[in-house]
Amino acid sequence: MDVVHKIGRRKTAVARVYLSKGKGSISVNNRDLAEYFPTATLQYKVKQPFALTGNDDAFDVKVNVYGGGITGQAEAIRLALSRALCEIDEENRQTLKPEGLLTRDPRMVERKKYGQKKARKKFQFSKR
Repeated sequence: MDVVHKIGRRKTAVARVYLSKGKGSISVNNRDLAEYFPTATLQYKVKQPFALTGNDDAFDVKVNVYGGGITGQAEAIRLALSRALCEIDEENRQTLKPEGLLTRDPRMVERKKYGQKKARKKFQFSKR
């Protein structure tokens, strides 16, 4: 096994993950994980597949991510990492599948309707 390449998506964010044997370093867009995702919640989301499978310091991860917001990017990375871990060892699937980490979240932002402020504001009601 040299490098495993997988793609994850969430909303409009797309993450390309390159997983290889190593000491557990994670770089996102050529920056450290803690620098790119400053909050502990987002760091936890990215590291969640490793924590569940017990591979915390077994792999080096290089991520290219673009589009969407910071939360969507973290969740796109999580999906790509989960897919990569399943390709490395098929046994990881039984751990990650019940947690919902192998499912692409299909929800997208609803488009804005013409004549309205937002997607779901009610139209002006008129009795006559």
